[in-house]
Amino acid sequence: MSDPEMRDDRAAGRLEAVADGEVVGRIEYFVLDSPERALVPVHTIVEPAHEGKGIAGSLARELYALAGREHSAVAPLCPYVAKWAERHPDEAPPAGEDVLTAAKEWLRAHPGRF
Repeated sequence: MSDPEMRDDRAAGRLEAVADGEVVGRIEYFVLDSPERALVPVHTIVEPAHEGKGIAGSLARELYALAGREHSAVAPLCPYVAKWAERHPDEAPPAGEDVLTAAKEWLRAHPGRF
């Protein structure tokens, strides 16, 4: 397997890791506009045949890099991304409590989205 290419499918709310033409992992997220713009990862999924290859970490790193390029915060509701951020504070600036609260409220208001 070659190193996965990262592809942002904003319309579908997925950041995908693609290797050899196959999606091998993804972060499902939504975009929050208020109280400030933020990417909100909800789930990180790696296909079973590709687990243990660092794909989830690469996805988390790319999500934070994408947010940085867009001057957006990241409000991690996904447990994996939250733990990754704790281990990589130099790459993953914390979101404010108001952003995390708004992200949780958005998710509760859209129960069928994820």
